Amino acid sequence: MSEQPVEGPEEKYTTDRDSTAWWQLRTRPPRPAVVFGADLLPALSVLSLVTLLGFPLGWIWSRLAPPQESTMTRQGELVPVLVESYHRFDGVAVFLLLSSACGVLVAAVAWQLRGRRGPVLLVAMVLGSLLSTWLGMRLGTSFAAGMYPVPDTLRPGDLVAVAPRLDTLVGLLGQPLTVALTYGLVASWNGLDDLGRRRG
Repeated sequence: MSEQPVEGPEEKYTTDRDSTAWWQLRTRPPRPAVVFGADLLPALSVLSLVTLLGFPLGWIWSRLAPPQESTMTRQGELVPVLVESYHRFDGVAVFLLLSSACGVLVAAVAWQLRGRRGPVLLVAMVLGSLLSTWLGMRLGTSFAAGMYPVPDTLRPGDLVAVAPRLDTLVGLLGQPLTVALTYGLVASWNGLDDLGRRRG
């Protein structure tokens, strides 16, 4: 006569726990899918509004970026005096700081749009930030050129304040990278599958 194995308390507990975990997996609601159609129009609105930030960004930069004290050579070229050439880096650094601060502000405001949180809004913010920095660079150099006009009657040896310039593509990276980083950090901290869209 064969003996039937007796189920101990530990084996019974393991069986109950496995069945409970299996039932939770079966009854867990599916992860929410990415909403594209409903978020497209609000995302385009956010893209347009973020792009318009290039106007104040360029204006503020033109007031903060330092000019270069330069002298006229006999060949008719303007050469920075001594360490004044460092102001070229200062202008780029000021623009990166301003655009990065703008990126943090954009991500914080966009996160308040609870019903539109997601990757579609993030892509719109990054593209809008890229256009904003491009517009800010173009307008900022134009505003600065108006503040520091070069006289037509310059002679060799004369000193003149040359307007700051933004002739590097590095300035385009500040705001888009900061927007993506800030929004990603907040989304990771949120921890919800739908980022809280349905809890508003």
